Amino acid sequence: MAFGYTPRKIGAPNTLEHRIFIEKDGVPLSPFHDIPLYANDSQTVLNMIVEVPRWTNAKMEISKDETLNPIKQDTKKGKLRYVRNCFPHKGYLWNYGAFPQTWEDPNVVHPETKAKGDNDPLDVCEIGELVAKPGEIKQVKVLGVMALLDEEETDWKIIVIDVNDPLAPKLNDVEDVERHLPGLLRATNEWFRIYKIPDGKPENQFAFSGECKNKKYAMDIVRECAEAWERLITGKTQRGDICLANGTVQHSPDRINPSTLNIPPHHEQPPAPIDPSIDKWFFISGAPTN
Repeated sequence: MAFGYTPRKIGAPNTLEHRIFIEKDGVPLSPFHDIPLYANDSQTVLNMIVEVPRWTNAKMEISKDETLNPIKQDTKKGKLRYVRNCFPHKGYLWNYGAFPQTWEDPNVVHPETKAKGDNDPLDVCEIGELVAKPGEIKQVKVLGVMALLDEEETDWKIIVIDVNDPLAPKLNDVEDVERHLPGLLRATNEWFRIYKIPDGKPENQFAFSGECKNKKYAMDIVRECAEAWERLITGKTQRGDICLANGTVQHSPDRINPSTLNIPPHHEQPPAPIDPSIDKWFFISGAPTN
């Protein structure tokens, strides 16, 4: 189902103008709304949109408020955002991205985390061995989930693996991750806990004492966020500043003809230089050692 999706890149990476649109058969689509969540009929394989390749620092994300929701680099006070390197980590630890057709509803408080949703598509950490590319659509299976509490919002992190990864047949639930990739879940917890500290923010907290919940729990979260997106795209809940323009959702009042949009053609450009300080290592006191 995901075959035929290709990135349409505009502007140089590491610039404010850089955008990655997703297109199929030359027609641009919304990675938030137009790509199906499930990649097979049994709903055991899911489509993941890669925003950030492993080992990189640019904070790329689906743009919720722009037409067709291209992937762009996040900004703060007009400047591009990069995650810092908190020793011993370099950039992101996984291929990081989102599940399409999901939404963490900010109007709903989760009964167990006691916090509302963060108003974003569901975040995904893909732990396979290959380094992905921004805008790539991967087919993955779900293994578990962590519940980050970020500024009093629930920010779920779904742990997945590419179904084509050599380890995929052996990884079917959260306990398999520790067995075959020892230390990865602990490192994931540490990364999310400390990554904002170099920017002067306090460490993040987790629900469930930082435990990674199992596959069944994670799939329940996926379904809840898919139902929330369904309410969003059909106008049954407040959209806020989210752009719902899409080309394929039949029952959406915001469906448009994307061919009528004046989106520039694909033009791959070399990345702009970045400040060397982005590669600095930060040594965070109090990082867990157990």
